[in-house]
Order: sequence, then C-alpha cells, then structure tokens
Amino acid sequence: MNIAIVIPTHNRLSYTQKVIPCLLTDPTEEFELYLWDNASTDGTPEYLKSINDPRIKAVYLSNTNQGQVGAMNWAWSQTQAELVGKLDNDCLPTPGWTRIFAAAHRDIPQLGAVAMWHFFEDDFDYERAKHKIQEFNGHRIFRHPWVAGSGFLMKRKTFLEQGPWKTGDRVGTTYYFMNMAKAGYINGWYYPLVYQDHMDDPKSKHCRIKDAEVFDAYKNSTYGFKTSQYSDLSGRIRRNEEILGNLLDDPFEVSYYAPWRKKLRKLMHYFRRSVR
Repeated sequence: MNIAIVIPTHNRLSYTQKVIPCLLTDPTEEFELYLWDNASTDGTPEYLKSINDPRIKAVYLSNTNQGQVGAMNWAWSQTQAELVGKLDNDCLPTPGWTRIFAAAHRDIPQLGAVAMWHFFEDDFDYERAKHKIQEFNGHRIFRHPWVAGSGFLMKRKTFLEQGPWKTGDRVGTTYYFMNMAKAGYINGWYYPLVYQDHMDDPKSKHCRIKDAEVFDAYKNSTYGFKTSQYSDLSGRIRRNEEILGNLLDDPFEVSYYAPWRKKLRKLMHYFRRSVR
C-alpha cells in the first residue's frame, strides 16, 4: 500500500533537523513526504528547502500559522496514496514503522488510525492495559477512541469519508478520531508497541524545555499550553500522567467518553470526596 506522510513545522529547528533525517534514514522505506511550515522565523523554511530526497514531493511555506490542520488537509488533498499520516517535528520515529502499519491496514479493513506510542517504555503497564489489547486478523491493537496526533497512519478513503479536519478545533485530533470510532473504525496503538521519542516530553533526553525560562520561550510552540491544558512545567508533567492513566485504565468504547458521561463522572468524584 502506498503512503503519504506530512510533517508540519513551526520553529524548533533543532528538533526538525533530527526528525526528518531519522525518517529518511532507511532508503528502502517507500512513502511520499510533504513538508509544511507554519511561518517559522528560525531558519526552518530554508532548511526544508535544502533537503534533497526523491521522496519529498512538496514543501509548502505558509505565511501564517495554520497548525497541523492546514498541513493535513493540504497534503492529503495533494496525494492519491492509499494511506496518509502525520509525523510531528518533535517526534523521532522507529525506522520501519510505516511498513508495520501498512501491513495492519492491509489486513484489517476497519482499522482507522494506528499510531506509534508517544510515551516511554517504562510508562506502559501491560497489566493495566491488557483489557484493551485485541487481535484482528493476526495483528494486535491497543485500542482507544483516539491516538496522539503524531506518527499515525490511516486510510485515505477514511479521510475522504470523514471530511477535512476542522480549523480551530481546541482538542486537536481527538474529536476527529472519536468520530471515526463512532463510525465503527478501530483506533489505537500497534502492539507490541512501536515507539516514537517525543522530544518535547520532559523525560526525553532531547527535550529543550527543562526549566520555567525555556518553557516560557517555547510556549507558543507547545500545543498543551496554547489549549490551556497546563500553564507551567509541573502542570505539563501532571497532564502527561493524567493522559497516561486514561489510556491505560479507561475503556476503549467511545460511548464512555460522551460529554454527559464525563460530567457525571466529575459529579460522582466530587460526591465521593465530599462524603469522606
């Protein structure tokens, strides 16, 4: 199955200079690569234009920051590839990941978005997660209604069925993937897990955001900060722990995450605390 990948960038040139060579390391890995820059001012546009590899089909330099949505809608409308995906410029992929995911898509018609694990190996707890690991036609998927918006592949026909990504979506890719799950698609992480090193995670050896001063300087490039998920480095770490708990412990059924159920869970949590 032929593949098209888009990498959106916005500053953080040092990350981009690691990610793209890592993706292009294996010359036998076949895909079309689309590069989209969101008005970077740190030399990223010049770097993107300097890369010479036949798999790079187009480089788009946007005058404004349209985020990941503009990049995906543009790239996936340019290609006729059977599989489309996105890799963020702060995630180092495991070589060969596209071949693994392409085989899963070939064998599982209802596979939606399948992704690389964006946490670290010691973050995963099989005993907590095993209730969500299921086998489909010889492949195992650690199921969840949505996956991280980096290092994933989905069928282009699914993109055409679901329609373009919506501009201004505060929760990024989450709602889009949840709508796929509601339509009957199987989303999740391939198992055994295929890893990507999320360099923006404080646990990564590559992370540049190690203190409050650097965090403040990079906050406009940090998705969670822009969506008010956290306001400082400690809040970022707590948020990662909350997400990890949800992924490992909570059900994969999309109905569990209906807004009214979320409100009910909060009320129940408040009630339990008040009666202690």
